[in-house]
Amino acid sequence: MMKKIMLIMLLVAFTVTSALAVDGGNPRKGKYLFKKNCKSCHTEGAEGGAVTPLSKTMAQWDKFFEDNKHPGDAWSNFGEQDLLDINQFLFDHAVDSDQPETCG
Repeated sequence: MMKKIMLIMLLVAFTVTSALAVDGGNPRKGKYLFKKNCKSCHTEGAEGGAVTPLSKTMAQWDKFFEDNKHPGDAWSNFGEQDLLDINQFLFDHAVDSDQPETCG
């Protein structure tokens, strides 16, 4: 009986987290958008300086996007979903994530 309860709770938890992930950003698309649109200004010696997912913690990336902290109008060409995708990529690979990485 206890095993059945634990299994049901596990399935419910998995279903809830999967449903939330669908509403979030797409990290694969976010990586593509970051490399295509952001890397030109965010490399060593460029105007925006070197920025990779490792530049911030997960909480710092969320706060950055929540507060819309990018200077200028660089984000004006992105839709809300595009920004969510980029945020998800940076968040998923932040310095304190379980999959830290540079942008490649």
